[in-house]
Amino acid sequence: MHPRFFLALTFAALAIARPGLAAAPLIDKTLVAWVAPANLSQRGGSVLTLDDAQSHFDGIVLGELAPGRWMAGSDLFKRTERNQSAWPAETAGPSNLVQVAIVYGGNTVRILRNGKEQARHAITAPQEFPDTSVVIIGPRHEGNSDFFAGSVEDARIYDVALSDAEVAALRPNEAGGTKPWAWWTFDDASATERTGRLVATRLVGGAQVKGGRLVLDGESAAMLASADGALAGRLASRAEARARATPPEEWVLNYHLMHPGGESLPGDPNAAFALDGTYHLHYILAHPWRGRGSFSFVHVTSPDMLHWSWQPTQLQPAFTGHGMFSGTGFLTADGRPAAIYHGESSGRNQIAIAKDRTLAAWEKPYAVDVRKPDGSPDEIRHWDPDCFRIGDTYYAISGGENPPLLKSKDLRTWTKVGPFLQRDLPDVARGEDVSCANFFPIGDRWMLLCISHHLGCRYYTGDWDARAEQFVPARHGRMNWRREGQSLFGMGSWRVDFFAPESLMTPDGRRVMWAWLATVDRDDGAMSRLTMQSLPRELEVPADGILRIRPLRELETLRHEPRVMTQVELKDVAGDLRLDRTPPGLKLMDLPGESVEVRITIPRAEAERKLLGWTLFADGKGGGLPLVLRPETGALRLGTAEAPFAVQDLPPGEDVVLRVFIDRYLVEVFANDRQAMVAAFPGHAGRTALNAFTVGAPTRLAKVEAWKLKPTNQGFREAQARRVWEPRRQ
Repeated sequence: MHPRFFLALTFAALAIARPGLAAAPLIDKTLVAWVAPANLSQRGGSVLTLDDAQSHFDGIVLGELAPGRWMAGSDLFKRTERNQSAWPAETAGPSNLVQVAIVYGGNTVRILRNGKEQARHAITAPQEFPDTSVVIIGPRHEGNSDFFAGSVEDARIYDVALSDAEVAALRPNEAGGTKPWAWWTFDDASATERTGRLVATRLVGGAQVKGGRLVLDGESAAMLASADGALAGRLASRAEARARATPPEEWVLNYHLMHPGGESLPGDPNAAFALDGTYHLHYILAHPWRGRGSFSFVHVTSPDMLHWSWQPTQLQPAFTGHGMFSGTGFLTADGRPAAIYHGESSGRNQIAIAKDRTLAAWEKPYAVDVRKPDGSPDEIRHWDPDCFRIGDTYYAISGGENPPLLKSKDLRTWTKVGPFLQRDLPDVARGEDVSCANFFPIGDRWMLLCISHHLGCRYYTGDWDARAEQFVPARHGRMNWRREGQSLFGMGSWRVDFFAPESLMTPDGRRVMWAWLATVDRDDGAMSRLTMQSLPRELEVPADGILRIRPLRELETLRHEPRVMTQVELKDVAGDLRLDRTPPGLKLMDLPGESVEVRITIPRAEAERKLLGWTLFADGKGGGLPLVLRPETGALRLGTAEAPFAVQDLPPGEDVVLRVFIDRYLVEVFANDRQAMVAAFPGHAGRTALNAFTVGAPTRLAKVEAWKLKPTNQGFREAQARRVWEPRRQ
């Protein structure tokens, strides 16, 4: 995997404003580049992009929607024409230089090749780009995994909409009539921007200037430019990690499952199995394939769901012929492991069956074939499927607001039954999709574990109506909680710290799940460039119908060097509730390192109606990561996120028990097995203090326990050196 993690880390730094600069934003503009594509089969790279580093971009993109066509790339296609079937295809090769320009004027976008208009389309509104925006050549936009392959002779941006004649009159390496807003001629090895506006230009991922051209490999090479010149130190600190294509050491976790390579967005866990004493899990990895981006299922195995080893990647486009998007694992009627998933770029959901129970080889996948009763093809939306078996019938669902339910006797021919959900519940917003779904029996009920893309991981519990062949949900709950500063509705930027779940049944009957921690380490609305999975969580639905969420019991085997405090008296820190920040509180202890479990027990009588909390990574002044019980809102607060948890809802006499898992900067909290939350605190280094505070009344803590946790990342270290998981690129 190539080091796009390093590339993504630089974008935030690149977006810092130059002091005193307050130029008008770009609205009307012209992007122009003279380029020679290395091949015309590549898909989705950019030869010039303007990106505001806040999830908005406009760029000259090759082949994203239609092979060989130049198009106006934009965030969520807001300023892109999707129907490109009538547009002329590019014919230039590596030895042919072609001028490509996109002109944005008012509500019209024009695409020109060698000064002649190829296409035009209307847009609802132009995007404003501040002068702090980033200019990118190579990837389509910030965080993208599709890269342009070829060379660029000249690239420039104008802050006006040029006419066709003005574009046609331009010549590479010559200024022309109108002064460019930004301009690169690649006359020097550092690719200096010629107007002096963007003083920081950096070549990353192997990009280089040769013979007066910027040369890009289509895999990780990029040019980044901005008005900020203070990013040099950040670039230097990441250079070694970039060369090794591994996460920087300060981001490596000790006992969470994490990808050993570089940037690996996305990271959905998939196709989990417990087979013959070995646990198997897959997760999605983005990587180059045949000059464009694609996706594979990386395969990891473990004896205990904590110590993981990386296996050769079998489910990859070099084998399947398409990329791997989310689905689930299941067992066939004769006990063979199988995976159902969405075949990226195939337009269909697919099924692959393993040749043996080690998952070391698979049969060629085939598409899910849906037929009407008369045998003619039936249409469904193919997306994020799940498959489960009841008796001798296989059922499958495909993603959507109310997924269609399919059934089959042989996994080959499928018929549509109807809507999967018999009804939806009042706390589910209209428009929430059911994706990354996993449907299974749990106790005497059924559970649907899934996401809605805008709001993150969630679940239903209910019953299976065998006669109607439908799921009848009775309860709905969420596992992802919005942090302050994240998008209010989850649209336009991501707010999915806990995302894309997957689960399996252990041999001793426990339902265990993982989720991708997709944004937990980011505050900019973008997804993490690391692939980190949550701790394994045990799920149970007992007789009261309330979901229990417990940390995997095997985690207790990692404990050593215990510390215990009993009968800790906390004095009221304020006398009233008029606090506008976290109080410093009482220092309980210095935690023993960066891999720690803490268990806090509060007697029920002491916890009733108390506003009390703890500060992880405390600095003694109120700074750190707060964990707070809030009776006035019935919530547990971790950092700036709040999840429902009210002491009064616990059974009479049940004490409050919080279990806190700290893995360097990553924190997971479990409250009375009824609620769980996750957070990150990047400023953790050297901060080991655990403080506690109570507001409005004194509180007695019955016990505070802490253990060091042994690292489980030995397999991660081996996989960094012995990269057996790397998919083929051709």
